[in-house]
Amino acid sequence: MIKNISAIVFLFLITSCSEKITEAQLSGLNGYWEIEKVTLSDGQKKEYKVNETIDYIQLDGLKGFRKKMKPNFSGTYTTSDDAETFTIFHTGDSYLLTYKTAISEWTETLKSISKDQFSVTSEDNITYFYKRYEPINISK
Repeated sequence: MIKNISAIVFLFLITSCSEKITEAQLSGLNGYWEIEKVTLSDGQKKEYKVNETIDYIQLDGLKGFRKKMKPNFSGTYTTSDDAETFTIFHTGDSYLLTYKTAISEWTETLKSISKDQFSVTSEDNITYFYKRYEPINISK
């Protein structure tokens, strides 16, 4: 009985101490990001040590786009003209990123955001953890 009460108190403390995402934090999504790891719906985890492409996110208010970019050793990027546009909606205590392309629509829930990291969970319960991209610096 005491173990059950302790577990309930522990879960309450963890959930009550988690920070809520504010609208002011959303502008932190702007910039270059790379996937650090993914947690699949069955709990399996996949770590990404090297990424050939990164995501560039540009947000203006609650609308934005995400583009795949390929960094070059010269410090430039290669990309196509394709971009995934999205709109952010606030529902309850969550922010939803709703994407729309010519061939698909999907929604991700923003789970956390800080200066150097953010995470989203897909409709399929897959969580993507991103870290701020740092360009490769090769000096002569």
